[in-house]
Amino acid sequence: MFKEALKLIEKYDVIVIHRHSNPDGDALGSQIGLREIIRENYPNKTVYIVGDRTKRYAFMEGWEPDEIADEVYRNALAIVLDTSAKFMISDTRYTLAPATLRFDHHIFCEDICDVDIIDNTFESCCGLLTQFAVDCKLRLNRLAAKSLFTGMVTDSGRFRYDSANSRTFRLAAILTEQSFDPNEIYCELYADEFSNIQLRAEYTLKIKLAGDGVAYITTTKAELDKLVAERGVDSFAISRGMVGTMADIRGVDSWVNFTETEQGVLCELRSKKYNINPIAVKYGGGGHAKASGATVPDLDTAMKMVEDIKALHRGE
Repeated sequence: MFKEALKLIEKYDVIVIHRHSNPDGDALGSQIGLREIIRENYPNKTVYIVGDRTKRYAFMEGWEPDEIADEVYRNALAIVLDTSAKFMISDTRYTLAPATLRFDHHIFCEDICDVDIIDNTFESCCGLLTQFAVDCKLRLNRLAAKSLFTGMVTDSGRFRYDSANSRTFRLAAILTEQSFDPNEIYCELYADEFSNIQLRAEYTLKIKLAGDGVAYITTTKAELDKLVAERGVDSFAISRGMVGTMADIRGVDSWVNFTETEQGVLCELRSKKYNINPIAVKYGGGGHAKASGATVPDLDTAMKMVEDIKALHRGE
């Protein structure tokens, strides 16, 4: 599966690595991790990482994006990581490169690169890249291993999601052999500001039960604007950051967080038991079987999504 990818990496002396916008731990971990794998095994190659900036994961060593000119792409390989759809890619200049390569673990949405390596049985793109390194007998330095482990932890929900399996733990064990302290990662990942803990408490009170094992939260544009002005948060911190408040309610098997923005309503769908990805795809989104997202034009459309999830639960 990885032979074509390795050939491309070995062929090009300049490599630019992209990932999706609003990066999470897996997007950044895979980006940093792959850069370090290439540097460790091919020290004469020049490797850049590009994309938008982050506050939430700024604790990750080596995450800062490079500022590069369009000219860099002329004879470069562009690699896209952890991204299922073109519109999600941060920095569209990957199209300027003569060759493109993608590693992704989401359910297939569309062709993007010349060589697409997609395997949605992996819990994370970092897990997929770790397998790539193992199969191709590529060395892992400390930063590569630490970054890849961070992505595995975040996308597997601390190894709680059912996407984590025996392979996940075997690969994690290989990474932890590279002399980094996982507790350093956990302390940064799970420590939070008191204001954010208060915000999650407020969002717990916003939870609504729709029946049939479905829950949802709605944040209107006016509420979001107030939070931005008074708390300094952004839409991503509300949409992605607050969806987990519904995760452990007994009797709730699927849940959605709706966040109304100027660009539309951000919808974060999650489930313990059901494949909600087709519903996300129906509304123009995608992702994983039990963790997907979409953007819809208004809250009325968003509520139709709730009804679709309820119908899924009823077997309709």
